[in-house]
Amino acid sequence: MRRKGKTGVVLAALFLLVLIGLGALVWKKPEGVPAVPGLGKKKQASIGEVVDEFNGVKVYFNGAVEHVGGRNLAADGYNLGLKYQCVEFVKRYYYERFGHKMPNSFGHAKDFFKVGLSDGQKNVDRGLIQCRNPSERKPKAEDLLVFDGWVGNPYGHVCIVSWVGADELEIVQQNPGFWGSSRERYGLRFEGGKWEIEGGGILGWLRRN
Repeated sequence: MRRKGKTGVVLAALFLLVLIGLGALVWKKPEGVPAVPGLGKKKQASIGEVVDEFNGVKVYFNGAVEHVGGRNLAADGYNLGLKYQCVEFVKRYYYERFGHKMPNSFGHAKDFFKVGLSDGQKNVDRGLIQCRNPSERKPKAEDLLVFDGWVGNPYGHVCIVSWVGADELEIVQQNPGFWGSSRERYGLRFEGGKWEIEGGGILGWLRRN
């Protein structure tokens, strides 16, 4: 009886380790190009600590992706989002850089992309032009990039394009996960008269004009 009990404990422990490993894989954004070495990689940061910045707008560490630290409001009461989620960063970025307030200041990351709009149409909820992936319009720096939800994260992800080259682009993001980087790169290709960002689940990008 003792042997069976010990065997059961060992099997349960192994099962738990497998689940933890699978969980780590599930939380990772689909596909994507490896993170840029040395950028935003600060594993020992504390929640709320600055780990990066882009054009003077700070990127804060959020710990585990599901962590929420309360709502962040601008001085005038505008809803910037939940600390320090990905949505909070992009809304704060557009607010601090351009004074832009989204008509609809709520919603999950994937909700920033309005399904059904044609490429280049105005997304009235966000007050921005919406480009589908692929689009006739090439992504450019300071565009807002939207990912659909995926297994383990039904809410999606949103970030800011920080740099665009001939065949790749870089993004800056908040809340990529405890071991994630604030910077990542994705392939970019031009085919059939349209620009496509390579990587699973990328719905498209939003811009001011």
